[in-house]
Amino acid sequence: MKSNDMQAALQAFLQNNPDLPQGEDRPAENEKKTSLPRLIVRLETKGRKGKPATIISGLPADSIDKIAAELKRKLATGGSYRDDEILIQGDRRTDVTAALRAMGFKTN
Repeated sequence: MKSNDMQAALQAFLQNNPDLPQGEDRPAENEKKTSLPRLIVRLETKGRKGKPATIISGLPADSIDKIAAELKRKLATGGSYRDDEILIQGDRRTDVTAALRAMGFKTN
């Protein structure tokens, strides 16, 4: 059966059975889902007298303060943010990566 014949048969079936339930509307295939950016988590010691700091970059600028506060609260550690980076004190790469993934972000 060709696709045109199949579509015509389906239309005829639906017209003959108006009491069938309507299906759920599916989102269009071409609509993009709003996805969060991929973040980069790295360790730095340079310029900090040898003390390690975990740096997170690639964050959206409008919510960086909220994300930084949430990370510091979850990890019970100090830190700060400026420009488009968050600094978490210490080598907390694995903890930060797990917390960010729990928030829905993708990490390196």
